[in-house]
Amino acid sequence: MQYAYLVLFIVSLLLIPLYFLCVRKRKEELWLLILIICVSVVNLGYLLISLSPTINCALLSNKVVYLGQVFIPMSMLIIITKLCGFKINKTIVGILIFLAVIMFGIVCTTGYNDWYYTNVSIETLDDATILHKEYGFLHPTNLIYVSLYFITMVFVVVWSFKKHKGAYQKQATTMLIIVLGNILMWLVQKVVPWNFELLSITYLMSAGSFLFVTIMLQDYVHINDIPRYSPKEQIQLGIDILTMPMEEKIQKVLCCVRDGELLCTREREILEFILENKKRKEIAKELYLSENTIKTYTRTLYAKLGVTCREELFSLLLEGNN
Repeated sequence: MQYAYLVLFIVSLLLIPLYFLCVRKRKEELWLLILIICVSVVNLGYLLISLSPTINCALLSNKVVYLGQVFIPMSMLIIITKLCGFKINKTIVGILIFLAVIMFGIVCTTGYNDWYYTNVSIETLDDATILHKEYGFLHPTNLIYVSLYFITMVFVVVWSFKKHKGAYQKQATTMLIIVLGNILMWLVQKVVPWNFELLSITYLMSAGSFLFVTIMLQDYVHINDIPRYSPKEQIQLGIDILTMPMEEKIQKVLCCVRDGELLCTREREILEFILENKKRKEIAKELYLSENTIKTYTRTLYAKLGVTCREELFSLLLEGNN
């Protein structure tokens, strides 16, 4: 059992350098890093409990678990809120942090009074220490705390289905699967007596899932995120795309070509047709090529520009003007 906790702790630590290697917009994904660190702290706590020779050491290690655990649902909620296309203001974040600190403070009463645990004992099983706890009257606060977070996460995901379409719905589906998986494992841990803490695995899988989703989506620009301006605002900002000269459009787009990439003559022609809002069939007819050939050229063009669709390509015309 000790080795299992050790492996989980090492794997959770490996997610931290993976975050720094693969996530480029780290300031925007700070809560993802916090989630990963909290999962590492939780797994460290479980490892320390399994190695604890005394009740006092086990209780101290249990507090390490809670130190990470109280911030995990908060981090997950903030990440899910963003991935589902919503914003959460700093005041709410501050309140959530305050509540997490209060929750941890309640847990820290263990060892001094019987409010959270009325009685604790340790048992050695397969050379690993297991902490047995009898809950006090304040323990339901943790159940309420976690439950409210799970309910809020599900609400945010369901609300995203109603408010957004397309890519956001796919992300919301992924988030819903992750949240429901956490809820299921949490309930199993509470209902079925296990000597091994299943949440150590669940939290690790959740952090890994969030990291994977973030890495996959970091180069994607949502249509919902593309700035929308009224004709008056476009004139004021000097970005009236409809009247913008084609050569200016081309130059703006070419400035976004990735380092080391060059557009071939055919890609340059297709780019101009796309900027004229011509469809693939029309472009094929103009260039006397098949639609599949146009599709292939378009795919390579988008890859060189770092976009995935026409809407994202047109959003490049607005860059530098906001």
